[in-house]
Amino acid sequence: MLERGMRLRASGLALAAALSTIALGPSADAQPGGCTEDAMIVFDGSGSMAEMGFNDMDEPRIFSARRAVRQAIPDIAEIRRLGLVVYGPGGSNPCNGIDVRFAPMANAAPEIVGAVAGLQPHGETALTDAVQTAADVLQGQGSPGTVVLVTDGKETCGGTPCLLAAELAATDVTVHVIGFKVRGEFFSWSDEASTEYRQAETVSRCLADRTGGLYVDTESVEELVAAFRKTLQCQLFS
Repeated sequence: MLERGMRLRASGLALAAALSTIALGPSADAQPGGCTEDAMIVFDGSGSMAEMGFNDMDEPRIFSARRAVRQAIPDIAEIRRLGLVVYGPGGSNPCNGIDVRFAPMANAAPEIVGAVAGLQPHGETALTDAVQTAADVLQGQGSPGTVVLVTDGKETCGGTPCLLAAELAATDVTVHVIGFKVRGEFFSWSDEASTEYRQAETVSRCLADRTGGLYVDTESVEELVAAFRKTLQCQLFS
């Protein structure tokens, strides 16, 4: 009888432990899905990020982008190593301002938030070379990685993003593309035309399509925050 009682007690303790695990969720040591891979953020600092809305009544895009970065990145950086490439300003010509601020590292939020806060948009959109640079950083570490490209427009420096997409498709690098307030080529005051203008997509979408990544079109700070969380693929934010 004593032995049977001890077995029942042990079973009861095991069941209680199992229920406790279910109630509390994964242990603190568990890594959310997708967060084990390093990620490089490729941020658009070109001159167009200083432009106003299509009717010149909105604030410059960079203001909204700064707020989104302040909101989204700190939580993400706690559970994922992040690096940063900025393209646009600082080059000897408008197309070579590609700056690897740092490779993926732990707790990178202060560096990323500070870099974007101090960014003065300038130069052209060399997004193809910038993504290639970020991919080179990841591949140099010899492990799979993710590139998150933030852009408000098209390639303007002669790069061919879809050709790069085909090359990266054969590697272990996944590219997600966040289109932020992307605008078309033409402006019209007609409601129909302006709707089409607002719904334009960046040609760099093929970088996501060919590498198995996501393309997310965003217009507001809230949408950009959600896009950062979605493309960095951490279950914590799903």
